[in-house]
Amino acid sequence: MKIESTITDEGILRELGERLTGARLERNLTQAALAAQAGVAKRTVERLESGEVATQLSGFVRVCRALGLVERFDSLVPEAMPSPIAQLKLQGRKRKRASGQKAAAAAPKKWTWGEPA
Repeated sequence: MKIESTITDEGILRELGERLTGARLERNLTQAALAAQAGVAKRTVERLESGEVATQLSGFVRVCRALGLVERFDSLVPEAMPSPIAQLKLQGRKRKRASGQKAAAAAPKKWTWGEPA
């Protein structure tokens, strides 16, 4: 299944768990062996593979590292590259803050006859 924005969070976690199970089985590892290589409890591997929400992200990273999947994280969340115009504005500095949403200027009230100016 392709992971898309229309899938629920639980569906995404379940799909990621199935993919981790497939990667583990491709390497002919038991859950216990993978847990030992990753330095996590076997129950953590079980939770990740079942798509349970109660696992920590650090456990996910450790399991992915043991399976040799960490290099793929770069495509998961690519490094943000500023546009050429933004690079000129920053003059080599790194952006540290977000400016947030600017409030739209209130449209002036239309004047009608009979109202004071």
